[in-house]
Formats: sequence, C-alpha cells, structure tokens
Amino acid sequence: MSGGAPRQLTSGDHSEHSIDWSPGGDEIVFVSNREANEDQFFNYDLFALKVSDGSIRRLIATENIEYRPQWAPDGSKLVYQGCKRGLTDLETTMEDTHVWAINGDGTNRRELAAIDNRQGEPHWSPEGDAVYFTVQERGNVRLYRMRIAGGKPEAVVAEPGSVSSFSIGRGGVIAYVLSTPSDSGQLYLGGNGAAPRKLTDLNADLFRGKEIAPVESFTFVSNDNKWEVEAFLTKPLGATLTSKHPLVVVIHGGPHGQQGPAFNFKNQVYAGRGWATLMINYRGSTGYGQAFADAVFGDQNGNEGQDVLYGVSAAMRRNLWIDRDRIGVEGVSYGGQLSAWLITQTRLFKSAIPTAAIINLVSYNYTTYYNQYEQMTFGIFPHQGTLMDTLWERSALRYVGRVATPTLLVHGENDNDVPISEAEQFFVALKDVGVETVFVRYPREGHGVREPKHVVDWINRSIEWHESHFELTTPAGARSAPDADPAKPRLQRENSPH
Repeated sequence: MSGGAPRQLTSGDHSEHSIDWSPGGDEIVFVSNREANEDQFFNYDLFALKVSDGSIRRLIATENIEYRPQWAPDGSKLVYQGCKRGLTDLETTMEDTHVWAINGDGTNRRELAAIDNRQGEPHWSPEGDAVYFTVQERGNVRLYRMRIAGGKPEAVVAEPGSVSSFSIGRGGVIAYVLSTPSDSGQLYLGGNGAAPRKLTDLNADLFRGKEIAPVESFTFVSNDNKWEVEAFLTKPLGATLTSKHPLVVVIHGGPHGQQGPAFNFKNQVYAGRGWATLMINYRGSTGYGQAFADAVFGDQNGNEGQDVLYGVSAAMRRNLWIDRDRIGVEGVSYGGQLSAWLITQTRLFKSAIPTAAIINLVSYNYTTYYNQYEQMTFGIFPHQGTLMDTLWERSALRYVGRVATPTLLVHGENDNDVPISEAEQFFVALKDVGVETVFVRYPREGHGVREPKHVVDWINRSIEWHESHFELTTPAGARSAPDADPAKPRLQRENSPH
C-alpha cells in the first residue's frame, strides 16, 4: 500500500471482524453474519474479499459459528475456531470451541484435533507444518500442537497453570506467557523438547520475603451420583497443628468457565490473612468435556449449586482445620448469581459478596445485552409454556425472605451484560427483610471490576466484610490487605457512596 485515503471494502448492515491478509496480499479473510435476521440468528461464517475489485466469496455456509481465521504461510489453507452445533444467540460460549481447517477454496472442511475440551485461537508454525492452540483441561490452560500431516495432538506446555498468549518461532521454538501456582504471568521460552526457560521475573520485588500459599486439588461425587467434580483449595498461611481457619468459597462465572491452580492474587491475599479459599468447577464448567459443560442447561440455580455445597462439605470433611462457623461465599457474574442463590437456600455462610450477579432471571432476560440467554439455556422463549414461572422459581429474589447472611453487593454502573438493576432489586429486598447489607456501585465499570484503584478497593472491602463477620484475629506474621489505606473509612451498613 502506498498510502492515500482509506477505502471501504464491505458494506451493508453487517458486523465484520477477525480479518487476516492472505500471504500473497491479494485477499482478506474475515467473518460476517449474513443471516436475514442477524439479531435473532448469531451465525458467523467465513468470507474472503479480493482486494483489487472488492469481490467477496463465501468460504463456509454452516449452522455453526466460525471466527478468528488465519491463513497458512503458503496460502493454501486456513485454520479457525468453530463450534459443532448450531448457535442462535449472542452468548457464544455455550458450546466448546474447536480448531478447524479448510482449503483456501473452502473445500475439505474438517476438525483438526479431536479433543473433547474447549480450544483457543489457532496459530500456524512459520513452516506451515503445524498448528498451535490452547486447550482448557481440568482447571489448566495448556498449549497443544497438531501436525497438519496428521497424527495425534500433543501438549507442548503442560505444566500446572494457565497459558495466556504465545508466539511460534522457526524450528518449533515457543515464547509463551504462563501463570503458575506460585506466580502470575511470566514470559517463558521452550519447545523442541528443551526444558522451558523463564525469561522474566517481574514480581520479584513484590513477592520478596512473602510466602505463597499452596493450591491442592481434590475430587468428589456429585449429589446425583452423575459426575466427578473437581475443586481447588488454597490453604491458609500461618497454620499450626491446632489452629482453625475460615474458608471463603470463590465461585467462577460463566457458567462455562473454569478455575484452577494458576496464581490467583485475591486468594493469595486471603491466604496471607489466614483464610483458606475453595474454588469448585461445578457442572457447566469447561475443561471436563462437552457433556459436563452441557449439564447445566435447563437447570440454572439447581444441581450446579448443589455441586458447590457438596464441594464445601467435602473440603470440611477432609480438612478438619476449617472452621465451620466461619465460612463465606463470593463470586462474579454467574459466580455472583450462585452466591446470591445459595444464601437463599442455606445459612451455612456467615458472609456473602455477590458481584455482577443475576438476581431475577425474568427481569434479567428483558434488560440484558444477552436477551436470548434464557431461551438458549431452557430451549424456549420465556413467554412460552411455563418457563416464566420456572425462571421466577429459580431466582434468588423469589426467596429473599429466607436470607440471613450479611451481604455485600458489588456492581459496575455501566454493566450491560448484567444490568445494575439486578443488584438494586436485591439490595432493596434485603433491606426490607432486615438483612445486614451494603451496596457498592463502581462508576465506569462494566461487567466486573477492572480499574486498578477499584480492584484494590474491592479487595479491601471484601476483606473487611468477611473479617467483620468472621470475628477473626489475623494470625501473627500474616500479610495485611494490599495497599491498605488506614485512613479509608470502614464499611457503613448503608448504601455505599461511589
């Protein structure tokens, strides 16, 4: 390109993205939804645009979603992420994604690696003889390689933890970012069977002189005897042979997500205060096969909630140092939803912090950006059959009169995924019931807490909320809250200001 005015290449009322230039520079592959009703049918397909004349050819026409295509170095093939089943919803994570390959002319579409787990964005080796991609497996995110000539996929980074990004060099050399149980993401160099070499140590000053709490996994059988469920326990620091310690249950979002051994800053802060944390990959979680991920459909606030409670019971039976009278629960998004739901079903928890939580499945359906979510989860629209009644029966708000757990509600004011009106309903209802509650609204935040100052404030508030209801004296030598401001006012038992 020699510069000049930009030239629009596509037109129409479509959303196009995930572009990639062909090696020869004559075509651009992209994804686009060309359904007659794009708002109702969320079905991206692959297209290729000829730069010289703007002509477009369709590479794929399926009922599945496809995205993130990438040309092979020689331009003969493409790889991309895609699903196996038809999806008709803006919520695209309901089915595990897989890596697919097609010829440059759109023929010979095939799944590249037969792995029954969620696979990440594929990248070619420079030689074009292999494709690399991440795979979620039992709480870990591992890096795999699949030879184009065939064979079996092989894990090239399989250490406990999470690979978040990577780049492939010639000869199979790999640069990648790995978060381990003892450190957040650092840059490593590996590949070709060589021992991985850590290239960065960016947290050396932060971690110097600090003990990192160990994370252990265990499994238990679900309440209906259908599944083996895995949990990850971060042990408290400062423990003795006779000491008792609180437990905070930290529930992941999604529900199609996972937790694992990778470094978790908030859990480590809690461990430094002498608290254990428990993360449970309840049914619906990724990393345990498609059937396990599907097991949550049509059963929101049902057996997956029982998985959490069974996980807590298993942890207490196997770790007698857990103080049964000092157990808290928290989570973000679906984890917030389950946190709010569980305190309507049990009085086990002495404190709760639902963040970005769905509280009323009916109101959520008609106010969220994901307005087809319930339709996809239950198979029909809420107005059909008796689903509206079912949604209300599975809503935490329906049972607010049962709540006795002090509850700190946290929400971003610009959350379009789960509108803040969900937290507002629960706050008013909890106040009506007489439950001790505080509502923290973070300005500018969307779905979750992202701004650094807000994150620190959120952690500090969480510590103070749990601690005030655990009546805990911090063990000698345990760490204090991160960047704690001694001048910051303590939580008030009323609506919190911004």
